[in-house]
Amino acid sequence: MDELRNRIAKQRAEVVIVDVESIPLTEVQILSREFPKLCIVCTHRLADEEMWTAALSVGAADVCPSSDTHGILTSALRNSNRAKSAAA
Repeated sequence: MDELRNRIAKQRAEVVIVDVESIPLTEVQILSREFPKLCIVCTHRLADEEMWTAALSVGAADVCPSSDTHGILTSALRNSNRAKSAAA
């Protein structure tokens, strides 16, 4: 997570895609607080409405199945554009 934070800051990332099965939701929440303009798209292997809802409640812009590459990219682009519009 430290490396991810450093790269987000250094590269001024607009979007980050994280696997919620690999990092705790508390880390998603921390990223959301540290980088308020960052679009966080979470992925997961298994459908889990409770996990999906929890990820959104801590700051994720969207949650997509990890096998849905098109959906992940579409969500990242859509939500990144929303963040830009809101900041303008």
